[in-house]
Amino acid sequence: KFVASIAFIISAALTPEGAWPAYILLCALALSVGVASSVGMALVQKRSAVALLFALAAVTVVFTTPGRALIGATIGPWRITMTDAGLTRFVSIVLKAWVSVQMAVILTATTAFPALLAAMRSLRLPKVLVGIFGFTYRYMFVIADEAMRLMRARAARSGATEGRGGGSLLWRAHVTGAMAGSLFLRSLERSERIYAAMVARGYDGEVRTLDAPALSAGAACSAGAWIALLALIQWMARVAW
Repeated sequence: KFVASIAFIISAALTPEGAWPAYILLCALALSVGVASSVGMALVQKRSAVALLFALAAVTVVFTTPGRALIGATIGPWRITMTDAGLTRFVSIVLKAWVSVQMAVILTATTAFPALLAAMRSLRLPKVLVGIFGFTYRYMFVIADEAMRLMRARAARSGATEGRGGGSLLWRAHVTGAMAGSLFLRSLERSERIYAAMVARGYDGEVRTLDAPALSAGAACSAGAWIALLALIQWMARVAW
């Protein structure tokens, strides 16, 4: 699943701009995989909508890409023009980001995180990189719990207020900055203690797990067929469409 998902994301990134049939096929593949995996498509679409917010950062290409003018407007001394090539590029970027995040959401929803780490190591990704991914995921929840304890401590030392709380904006910024600094120092101290404990137990940078099951012939054939289908879509996007 990890290899197939990475191949899908790479295929989406390499799809030429304006190859709309290819984008339709990629969307159909992502939806079919989600349905076959029994993942709630409402959840997938909700989480993948985050990609649309980041894709909006590329809206400037609509006005900066040379092409045939569609709509123009004058704002002071500047002339802003929307071009057909810019609009095509922007929509292509949005679709690429959307289908890629959909596949990533489906992968993480159907695969345990330790299995993803094991898949990364089986593909010979650097153990340092895999270790960073693993520790970031595990201790993200620890840091969030530490932040909640800081919030509870602040609430226990503050009186209840009705409506708007007291203090100026500058004072609130000072308090928030102090809490963020305290959280950073606690996280740094915790990381040093955890690393010392791991080294004392023989940690050498490699996260060892139980042996993963061997890749079956059926799974290998399925992955090969999936990659061949993606390659066919790429070929058609460049030749037929």
